[in-house]
Amino acid sequence: MNSKLSNRVNNMATSATLAMAAKARELREQGKDIIGLSLGEPDFTVPEFVKEAAIDAVNDNYHSYTPVDGYGDLKSAVITKFKRDNNLTYKPSQIVVSTGAKQSLSNLAQVLLNEGDEVLLPAPYWVSYSDISKVSGGVPVEIPSSIESDFKVTPEALEAAITPKTKMMIYSSPCNPSGSVYSEKELRALADVLVKHPNIIVVSDEIYEHINYVGGHVSMAAFEDMYDRTVTVNGVSKAFSMTGWRIGYIGAPEYIARACNKMQGQVTSGANCIAQRATIAALENDPSKIQYMVDAFKERRKLILGLLSEIPGIKANEPDGAFYVFPDISSYFGKTLNGTLVNDSSDFALYLLEHANVATVTGAAFGDPKCIRISYAAAEKDIIEAMKRIKQALS
Repeated sequence: MNSKLSNRVNNMATSATLAMAAKARELREQGKDIIGLSLGEPDFTVPEFVKEAAIDAVNDNYHSYTPVDGYGDLKSAVITKFKRDNNLTYKPSQIVVSTGAKQSLSNLAQVLLNEGDEVLLPAPYWVSYSDISKVSGGVPVEIPSSIESDFKVTPEALEAAITPKTKMMIYSSPCNPSGSVYSEKELRALADVLVKHPNIIVVSDEIYEHINYVGGHVSMAAFEDMYDRTVTVNGVSKAFSMTGWRIGYIGAPEYIARACNKMQGQVTSGANCIAQRATIAALENDPSKIQYMVDAFKERRKLILGLLSEIPGIKANEPDGAFYVFPDISSYFGKTLNGTLVNDSSDFALYLLEHANVATVTGAAFGDPKCIRISYAAAEKDIIEAMKRIKQALS
């Protein structure tokens, strides 16, 4: 039946994170006790002040179609947030609210890429960047890094990857999957390369901005010479534990924002009305209101790194943000574990699912086949039990 489907969807990979989560659910339905460390989903409930705003919106009879690019007062809250947290100044015409940051990224690829345009992806990168680019006609170009460099790319590697066909670069800081955070000095060094290539648009994914253990988050658009060619993408899923509310937004050069508004108007129109009202409350409150979550994630990072260090053959660095570790597990390649030959990180992740009942994600999906991604957005008891199971399965 695939012959009746478009080449576009036949050539598209299934999201590795969602595929692993689906497989874990399937095994749970069969009665297996699976610990899920594959999804980037905080286990906290939504802050009370956000819930109250949503309830108020229901009681105030918000139910109608919303403006394609978002309510005016939500856009004002986004503008205030960008100025307060990122030292970025935007007008309402530069803001577009979407159904999650993933739609924001998809909109950008659709409106900026033509067939054959190259998209630079500092690796490791979020799993969907590559296929979002491909389905829009783009050609992903990976820029490799390693655990020794804390999974950050160098200016020299960036320069070497640029060609006359390069149209876009997409990166995240704090990074999903590595948790790496680019400092101001490191970002400035990358910007110094990019300013020499004025046709490249930079997409800065800052969805993990507040989950930062070293402080000093820096936005690429805050550099004056990069402002007019950088799109800042953010949302409320991670910092506010609002994954299912599906609200993302961009701050962009006006012509790009207008194009995204046009695209979205033909695809989904405006985002959910109740979630938009709740997001106003989320963004208007000071980030200190969610510091308790960040503090908990920092404790979990310490916990999981300590437990991983006790497992032979696993090499992990200390991430500065987000809630993932991205250990190098390549020492197990070519080995047979409980009758299973491990050739790569995909084999390794499946082995852990089947023999340890722990769901992780292969690093191959993120552009680094030597690693796996483990989320520590789970409860501490689950992290402890999962690491115990992994250690036993690898012994």
